[in-house]
Amino acid sequence: MVVVVILVVLVVVVVMMMMVIVVLVMMVLMMVLKVIVVVMVVVVLVMFVVILVMLVVVLVVMVLVTVVVMMVMMMVVVMVVGMGVVMMVVMVVVVVVMEVVW
Repeated sequence: MVVVVILVVLVVVVVMMMMVIVVLVMMVLMMVLKVIVVVMVVVVLVMFVVILVMLVVVLVVMVLVTVVVMMVMMMVVVMVVGMGVVMMVVMVVVVVVMEVVW
């Protein structure tokens, strides 16, 4: 009887210990899961922010490039028109000089 009682007590104690260990492990796992979830959320947020920043940068660069291209185009047009005007003036002057000389 005594042996049986001791065995039963031992078994109960071992089971209790197992339960406590399991509960502790579960708690630790929950904590780890919480941390993992928080980290995941932070990572997703950071990714979102990075993507937004990249989009903004791309937009700004596109606008800047467009403005620069427009400026260059305007410069080219002005240069071409200026050259045309200069050529016309030179032609007129040359013709007038030729007339006078002749």
